[in-house]
Amino acid sequence: MVGAPARRLQVAYARSRGLSQRRACALLSTSRSSLHYESRLEARDKPLMAAMTDLAATYPRFGYRRINVFMERLGHVMGADKAFRLWSKAGLQVPRKRPRKRVAASRPRPQLPMGANELWAYDFVYDACANGQQIKCLTVVDEYTRECLAIDVAGSIRSGRVIEVLSRLISERGAPLSLRSDNGPEFVSKALLRWAAQESLDLALIEPGKPWQNGLNESFNGKFRDECLSMEWFRCRSEARVVIEEWRRHYNSIRPHSSLNNMTPEHFCRQYGKNLNRGETLKN
Repeated sequence: MVGAPARRLQVAYARSRGLSQRRACALLSTSRSSLHYESRLEARDKPLMAAMTDLAATYPRFGYRRINVFMERLGHVMGADKAFRLWSKAGLQVPRKRPRKRVAASRPRPQLPMGANELWAYDFVYDACANGQQIKCLTVVDEYTRECLAIDVAGSIRSGRVIEVLSRLISERGAPLSLRSDNGPEFVSKALLRWAAQESLDLALIEPGKPWQNGLNESFNGKFRDECLSMEWFRCRSEARVVIEEWRRHYNSIRPHSSLNNMTPEHFCRQYGKNLNRGETLKN
């Protein structure tokens, strides 16, 4: 069975070949009155699709589920099925990435934090500017609130600068119980180990060759590269610092997180307590 929209297209094609409207409708068994029908669904969907297209252009790495969260913030409340229908109808699609290797379920998982400011994870991300300058980014994330505490951008970051960034965060937010990282030379240096002992911090170093044990920070670094580094074109290192800091603030205050029930880290902290001290458990 051919639907009415397809029949209208067939009549339009027949008329483009020289047939009259009456003759084309008679040959295709189509009512002439149906040619002037305007779908009310199309009229209702048009502004929603326009808003969804604008959001997809602003956030090209977000799929329809996360775009739907932004649609709800704009006042367009809809279910996941309708969001997918409009997403597909508008021809929107997130570019595919290579599938990641999955960790076997039988492997032991590292200890998870039970409260805010309890466990910080940090690692490095590398990139380059258009002028050839290399940039090295130190990312620090609170594993419980998913908040990005800092992204320090420089050409070279050694253990002294790592200590400086962590000391600044501790002075602003208080000291965590543990710091999780891999076994990079900056993270296992004598200076950092001595500083951690002085601050009574536990260094939860992962096992060599097992980055999945620092999975949350690795996941953040993937989002950081996918949504910022791969989308921006830095002319110099100073411009990279400004753009990356703007993205960090957007990540904390605007971007929805599915692990936080589509809340932002800042909203999550405001809802469950403004002053979250070390070891304090958030109530679900």
